[in-house]
Order: sequence, then C-alpha cells, then structure tokens
Amino acid sequence: MTRLTLAKGITAGLRRAMEADPKVLVMGEDVGRLGGVFRVTEGLQKDFGEDRVIDTPLAESGIVGTAIGLAMRGYRPVVEIQFDGFVYPAFDHITSQVAKMYARSRGHVRLPMVIRIPCGGGIGAVEHHSESNEAYFLHSAGLRVVACSNAEDSYWMIQQAIATDDPVIFFEPKRRYHDRMEVDEGAASAPRPFSAAVVAHEGSDVTVACYGPMVKTCLQAAQAGALEGRSLEVVDLRGLNPLDTDTLFASVRKTGRLVVVHEASQFMGFGAEIAAQAMTDCFYSLEAPVIRVTGLSIPYPASKLEEVFLPDLDRVLDGVDRSLAY
Repeated sequence: MTRLTLAKGITAGLRRAMEADPKVLVMGEDVGRLGGVFRVTEGLQKDFGEDRVIDTPLAESGIVGTAIGLAMRGYRPVVEIQFDGFVYPAFDHITSQVAKMYARSRGHVRLPMVIRIPCGGGIGAVEHHSESNEAYFLHSAGLRVVACSNAEDSYWMIQQAIATDDPVIFFEPKRRYHDRMEVDEGAASAPRPFSAAVVAHEGSDVTVACYGPMVKTCLQAAQAGALEGRSLEVVDLRGLNPLDTDTLFASVRKTGRLVVVHEASQFMGFGAEIAAQAMTDCFYSLEAPVIRVTGLSIPYPASKLEEVFLPDLDRVLDGVDRSLAY
C-alpha cells in the first residue's frame, strides 16, 4: 500500500498505463517539462521522452484536433485541459467529432482518447479557472463521462479510461488534488468498473448522491448528521454517463429519500436528470420530493465570494432537513 494524493494517484495511473502500452501518449500545455500546472504529469516526460509526453501550443482546439487524428491511427492519447474553463475552444471538436465519430462511421472508427479536465472551485482562482461544466458533455451522446473523488479512484479510473475504446471525459476535482489515502498499486486489477457507483457511507434515513469534489463534503455531512441522529447514506456516483442507476436506486428504495449534491448551477444541472429518473423509477418508494443542493444559478463569482456560491456542509444538512420534513 502506498499513501498517495489524488493528483499523484493520476500520475501513478498514467505511468502504469504508459508502461503497459506504448501507444498511450500524454499531451497538453506544459505537461512535459513543467509536469503540468498541478504537477500531475511530473516526471513522465523525463521517463518516457518528448515523443510520448508532448508539450503543445496554447491552443485547445489544436490539441484535441490532433488527438482525434492520433486516436484514428491507433494511438491512445490522453489530453490535459489545463483548467475547466479553457475547454471551450475545443468544444466543437469534442461534441461534433469525438462524440459522434463511432456512430457516424457505423462502428468502423473508434476514438480511444481521454480528455482530462480539472474541475470545480474552492482554490481561490481567477476567472475561467473554476467551472463545473459537466452538463455540457453529459448532453453529448457518445461520450463517457466520469468523475473521481479520491486517490484510489484516480489511480484506477484513469487506467480504465485509457483502456476503453470509447472517448472519455475525465473530471478531476482540483480542490481535492492534495487529499491523501492508501492505494494498492500492486493490485492486478481495479476493485470495480470505472462507471460503477459506490456507497461511500451507509445510512438509513436519506440517500445523498454526489460526485467529484462534493463527495468529501457529503461524507463530512454524514458524520455531522450522525451526531444529531440523522443517518445519511452517501453514494459516490463516479460514472456520470453511463449512470449506475442500479446502485443509486437501490439506496433510494432503502431510505425513501434523495438529496442530490453538485457544484454546478442548479438550473439544467445534472441533478435535474438524476431527480427525473429517480421520480420515475422510485416513485412508490419516495417519501419526499427529490431535493437538489447545488451551486447558485449565476456566473461563477470572484474568488472572495466562492464560499457563498459553493455548497458546503451546512447547505447539505439543510437539504437533508428539508427532505426529512415531509
């Protein structure tokens, strides 16, 4: 067992994937010599060379467009988008080409590529550096979308994402990059499929569904709620598309209540889709409406105000209280 941060879990996972398959490439702005702005790719260019860890120009459209061509020729490129708000110049490529190539070619052309996106707020960054834009990509059929929340998941999920033949949007919670946990790097395989949800904390009163940066917050809420006699079952969704509804809905049928938590704005956020599916599939088990605890439906504010914008422990517990009040 090795104690790793979430960021170094990705580093170790990338290294293992690159050792196993010479077709795996890493590319992006400052990923080589610098090791990435968050040092996630630190040391990889030194060990694997400039042909496999490629410092690109500051042009996200060009980075993703080049990766599409490489994937079509049999490579497995891993693209780093330096910050979530920088992905938009490449949005046309991702939604028009990456997501549709397999269907457009009737299964003859696959794009086995991973687009890594550090996501979310909580780091006091400037404008365009703290976005929660998962809904854009969830709306694009043809993309797998996953979100890790801890070091064990980051280590295994990046390897699983690289190994799949589908294009993957890989969200990494930047404010959790330095959170540590024990990781079994010597294990032969991952403990679970990379799109499978997991019950991170068992409870009986309310199901709290979350992903990425909000998992830690919801686990803290579960601990705080227990002191007040409220039993929260926290489900880390991990895979957003496809969504593991079996695990989530089994929990909802058990507790009879659902609170969905995410950093993105509430209006048209992913929580709306989860709520709609839960109301359809778990209608006769629900004892209260589905409650959403989210970021505010405004542009992401200046860093001094982000603590007001982001859901915190108190807002999660308030959502739980509102659910239990019915």
